[in-house]
Amino acid sequence: MSKLLENKIAIITGGARGIGRAIADDFIAEGADVVIMDKFFPDDFEVWKESKNSSGRKIISRSIDVTSFKETELVLGELAKELGRIDILVNNAGITRDKLIMRMSEEDWDAVLTVNLKGAFNMMKALSMVMAKQRSGKIINISSVVGVMGNAGQSNYSASKAGLIGLSKSIAKELASRNVNVNCVAPGFVETDMTAKLNEEQRAAMLSVVPLKRTSQPSEIAGVVTFLASGKADYITGQVICVDGGMIM
Repeated sequence: MSKLLENKIAIITGGARGIGRAIADDFIAEGADVVIMDKFFPDDFEVWKESKNSSGRKIISRSIDVTSFKETELVLGELAKELGRIDILVNNAGITRDKLIMRMSEEDWDAVLTVNLKGAFNMMKALSMVMAKQRSGKIINISSVVGVMGNAGQSNYSASKAGLIGLSKSIAKELASRNVNVNCVAPGFVETDMTAKLNEEQRAAMLSVVPLKRTSQPSEIAGVVTFLASGKADYITGQVICVDGGMIM
């Protein structure tokens, strides 16, 4: 029985931990070779990488600063030449600098917009010609429900994720004639290191707006990304899929 991503080559930014690593897990399980891009790799990354040896899939790691277009273009050019093609791009790299607008510094605003939005632009610009020449490709951008509905104390993060949705829809229209699909996944509350630090009162307040009354697991986000990266989603482009337990409906 063939796998969903058999022999595909995927790049995942912010892939060394959290949702990005869960996406890598799923892609590898479905038969893809993966390139994990991150600025910083955690101590357990090599252990995780070694645990995948039995999969038979190629796992490449590259340290990269996605905010630098020159660096992004250089690294992706080298990879495209080395690997022959790039089938899938997942823009998952992102940061938060949460503050109310009256306390938010210009540096807080610029840092979040530069990583979350310009970083995704840099990756897509650098790979757009590669995928256009191939006349095939899947791009999945990890947005957020706060990019759809906003959130107090996260004006920079919400703006970056809303901008990513608009960017994705525009590039989906530009690349559709080249058989390149571009979509967004917008997670809600995901069980990560950040949510694990919440106290019971904070967790209860958070879950009060989620109809399913629980956080999601990173694997549940990864499953949707894998679907969009597969041939089963060939007729889906320019869409935003909220994986949020019903927060937005």
